[in-house]
Amino acid sequence: MGLWEINTDTLAGSRFVVSPLAETVAALKSLERGSAGHPGERSWLAAHLPAYRARQAADPVAALLVPVALCGSWNADFITPTPTGEGTPTFEEELAPVRATTPERARSDLLMSLGDRPLPRLLDCDDLARSAADVLHWVWRHTVLPDWPRRRRIIEADIVARTGQLSRDGWAAALSGLRPGVRWLGGSRLRINAHDYPTKRLSGARLLLVPVTQKAGWVSWDDEALRYAVVYPCSGALADVDRERVPDSLGRLLGPARAAVLVLLAHPKSTTQLVALTGQGLGSVGRHLRVLLDSGLVDRRRAGRSVLYFRTDAGDVLVDAGRDGWSDQRIQPGVTTTRPVRWRDGPTRSCPDRAAVRPTSRRGRRR
Repeated sequence: MGLWEINTDTLAGSRFVVSPLAETVAALKSLERGSAGHPGERSWLAAHLPAYRARQAADPVAALLVPVALCGSWNADFITPTPTGEGTPTFEEELAPVRATTPERARSDLLMSLGDRPLPRLLDCDDLARSAADVLHWVWRHTVLPDWPRRRRIIEADIVARTGQLSRDGWAAALSGLRPGVRWLGGSRLRINAHDYPTKRLSGARLLLVPVTQKAGWVSWDDEALRYAVVYPCSGALADVDRERVPDSLGRLLGPARAAVLVLLAHPKSTTQLVALTGQGLGSVGRHLRVLLDSGLVDRRRAGRSVLYFRTDAGDVLVDAGRDGWSDQRIQPGVTTTRPVRWRDGPTRSCPDRAAVRPTSRRGRRR
């Protein structure tokens, strides 16, 4: 299996990185695969897959290059360069090394990806780097850039969550949950995949952790620059955030911004995560949380250095009511009916409508 031996100084100096190019490579992998990695990808894939396939059909070199370079057990290194980990580079700045790859280096990397198979004649040419850069630029411009602000918020929210996990549970938990195949084995050893590759010893190096919103992941390294990266998919609850729609009736009741905060709290989140996911300011999110706390729709608990907010049962009922159209149904005076309510930790039960939607008192709220 592939192992990295990481000394204490390298581990302590590791950092999370936002990479537009890594996000674009992950999107390209999803488009080439042609199937959604998680439910949050379905609408995006349906919108962009036909245009991508038409683009590839018109470019035979790129149509063959992408599956050879990215769909085997070994990515072509020149298409997945390791981030520098410095500053906030733009997509074009990260793409420049791909475009500058020499023909000899590109062919060598493709042969590594092919393993024992020969290089197809169509790919034995001198403009492989240009073809790779052009298709990456197309994917960025047409499928990632229009949605980049939302994607970046999801990535930043994942970084906040991982940093919190790191402070609570240490490196073993933070690294083991990055993506399938990655596991901290103890004794400074990180298993990066199940392949039988030579062990790499990371000493005096820079370890970079790079989240992407697509369900994709890989490792890359630059031995000369002593940079090593693990690209991993954001956690499912964050990557699928676009599935959480604010019901119109709930938005009219609470206001769209406050309703968005309540809907996102199906899973515990910190204030910083909510800011990243909603795009609202810290002060606005704080005011919404105060109102939701006071009304009994949201509760909070401390986890390490973070304070996490989550919906109470009353908050669940209110959100579900907006989704199911209950808000349009009148409750007749003096009549108590029952409707199914989804409880967080148990089976579906029946609960009186009036009691279900009445916020709990602060004393009676679940901790």
